Amino acid sequence: MPAVPSSFIEPLWVQFEALIPPVVDTHPLGCHRPRVPDRVVFDKIVAKLVLGGSYVKHADATVSATTIRARRDEWIAAGVFVRLEQTTLEAYDQIVGLDLADVTVDGQITKAPCGGQAAGRSPVDRGKLGIKWSRLTDGAGIPLGCVIDGANRHDSPLLRPTLERLARFGFDLPDQMRLHLDAGYDSGVTRDLLDDLGFDGHIQPKGVIVPINHTRRWVVERTNSWNSRGFNIVTICTERSTTVIEAFLALISAIIITRRLIRTAWTTHRWDTRPRRRP
Repeated sequence: MPAVPSSFIEPLWVQFEALIPPVVDTHPLGCHRPRVPDRVVFDKIVAKLVLGGSYVKHADATVSATTIRARRDEWIAAGVFVRLEQTTLEAYDQIVGLDLADVTVDGQITKAPCGGQAAGRSPVDRGKLGIKWSRLTDGAGIPLGCVIDGANRHDSPLLRPTLERLARFGFDLPDQMRLHLDAGYDSGVTRDLLDDLGFDGHIQPKGVIVPINHTRRWVVERTNSWNSRGFNIVTICTERSTTVIEAFLALISAIIITRRLIRTAWTTHRWDTRPRRRP
């Protein structure tokens, strides 16, 4: 059984394969072992994101752990993961449409038992190492970008670099954008930042209990759940390199966006490989 349903992963793989640069054979004799197919490595990486575990656990007779890591680094250097995320966002915006008038930012903390470049002492886990994810979503919860840092970092300093992820859309942003934040961002520094960037800030006041279903922030909480419940790496991150974590986050976002695109377009569009039931 695949780690991700084939109705989602197959169209994603077609686009991923198109982004992989051609391989130049530099072997002087041209007699090395046949190259492991990219699809095999891609499936192993997706399985690792969903199920967790080390590369050795996912290696088998078809591909070794060393090959998985080497191919991963090749694709990261070529920018394949980032371009895939951007392509899926553009496809969703073209077919369904992104709701950029209402955007939401929220932080999430995960365990990082192996430490690494982005790890820090978690204030909610007895000082154990962890990672803070500062996630940006549109009005429907579509992930637009994510910034990572140590778990000891407050959400507020990560707000500016998180909002800078909107630069990927160029000049297509609405003139007036509303930003929805929780009480952790309730400060004068945050309000000054929103005024400088031209956002209409909707910040939940400190000490005031407001049910989340009475606000527009529930979409980012749902997106956090999509990440943590669907992908083990967001629950317990064992990667030590920030570059690798960011690449895997881009792949996770691409999977989530593709899933939402197919589910939404299922009722409005028809195509040859359309599932019989809404996925």
